Amino acid sequence: MSTGHLLVVGAGQAGAQLVSSARDLGWAGPVTLVGQEPHAPYSRPPLSKAVLRGQATVESLALRSPAFYRDQHVDLVLDERVTRLELSGTGSGTAVAASGRSWEFDRLALATGAEPRRLDLAGADLDGVVVLRDLADAEALARRLDVADLVVVGGGFIGLEVAATAAAAGVRVTVVEAGPSLMGRVVSPVTAELVRAAHQDAGVRVLTGARPLRFCGDRGSVAAVELADGTRLPAGLVLVGVGARPRDDLARAAGLRCDGGVVVDAFSRASDGHTLAVGDCADLPDPTPGSDRRLRLESVDNAVEQAKAAATTLVGDPRPYTGVPWFWSDQGSLKIQIAGLAHPDDEVVLRPGERPGRFTALRYRGDRLTAAECVNAPADFMVVRKALAQGRAVSRAEAADAGVPLKKLLA
Repeated sequence: MSTGHLLVVGAGQAGAQLVSSARDLGWAGPVTLVGQEPHAPYSRPPLSKAVLRGQATVESLALRSPAFYRDQHVDLVLDERVTRLELSGTGSGTAVAASGRSWEFDRLALATGAEPRRLDLAGADLDGVVVLRDLADAEALARRLDVADLVVVGGGFIGLEVAATAAAAGVRVTVVEAGPSLMGRVVSPVTAELVRAAHQDAGVRVLTGARPLRFCGDRGSVAAVELADGTRLPAGLVLVGVGARPRDDLARAAGLRCDGGVVVDAFSRASDGHTLAVGDCADLPDPTPGSDRRLRLESVDNAVEQAKAAATTLVGDPRPYTGVPWFWSDQGSLKIQIAGLAHPDDEVVLRPGERPGRFTALRYRGDRLTAAECVNAPADFMVVRKALAQGRAVSRAEAADAGVPLKKLLA
């Protein structure tokens, strides 16, 4: 049915894409997009960079113009938090917001995203211990970047992007990472070490294998971070960037199966067979061709591509979500682009670039190319991403010859 009322809960990247694709594919009925922030759907990657530098506004971040929602007859409802779902078992139901406002729907899609994980440590509630997830967080963080010392807890994408931005603005920055290397869940130790060196060259102090024990305050505001080994780091501001948890509470309370996210099949259908879940809140089959694992992906690429595939389910022409996941992170002078999903035990073939600070790390599982980590090497990224999607490969021995361009090797 493509003439009933479609309700999409969550007005982020995935939700905005879903309503757009549903209209493109012929959904003719009413469409309502409900978001809990006061802003229309906006791009989040600039929050850790351009917004902190004062180079972006809510208008420049907007994913669609105001005219889009008007012309596509999308009822965009902002500053409303849906707190309860009543599902009929046949796809229809009612959604109720904290304000008491409610919507009856014929089809429901959840694009509720994820929220930052917090640290259960003494002093975590001190003023100046912050997280970064939305525009309000970024604007508040930007106003505080006049401090002398910033401690970033967590060496992932968000933490390192903020660290690079703050260091460039003259702030003394220390990154504290509990694991043995930076970005340990997404890149190889080889790439992690080269990225670490680049951050240190830019003036960022990087501590790996270090765990915060408590946040120390002075008259209600954070003043230092004490590590488990007794080290005390001065801190006028602390950013906690230790990952995110899916916002699946709404789905769980409605009786939908959740397991580290709303469990969906390859067509984005939840356990009731009718409700859809897309983006950061969804636990889905790995879209990589040939994979049989499940995972949760937090990326713009996944939000957009899964939502496009989910729209085909909505209009009665379901197509499975498949593709090679990819990610990027801009960290100061580093543009990191990753194609494919590697395993921790994959072997690495490093291809240095023609200039310092440029390289590509190819990941292999046996003789099969599984992923690539490209730093300041956008041409390599495009070539490998396309090759992975088409199932083309290059042997480790051939890949080790950095004198031959990847484009030629993978032709």
